[in-house]
Amino acid sequence: MKIQLNKLVAGTILMASPFILSATAVAAETVLVNKDGMTLYTFDIDSDGLSYCNDGCAKKWPPYIMKDGASVKKGYGFTVRDDGAKQWTYDNKPLYTWIGDVKKGDMTGDGIGGVWHVAKKQGYSY
Repeated sequence: MKIQLNKLVAGTILMASPFILSATAVAAETVLVNKDGMTLYTFDIDSDGLSYCNDGCAKKWPPYIMKDGASVKKGYGFTVRDDGAKQWTYDNKPLYTWIGDVKKGDMTGDGIGGVWHVAKKQGYSY
């Protein structure tokens, strides 16, 4: 009886696995990431598309800088920072990474100080 139960549980897990992976992939698609796969964040203090995270703040929350010649897709844009660099925006909100994230998929900056949030594609919330 014990062997049959183990086979049943193992079979159920194997059959459910594609659905579990699929659900994870769908959730990951709503979070914005940079070209290296690192999570991007928004800062509640920013307004009117302008970045207010400079100096010491920008050392902890590096701005996602736009390279010359980059093409802008729907929903994205840029703002010019105090130092003249162009910073990517999404939905008119400047985008940042967080020094506490060390690998793809990390989202350790979400909620810090109540003002930092994972950047999400329009129309998604969780």
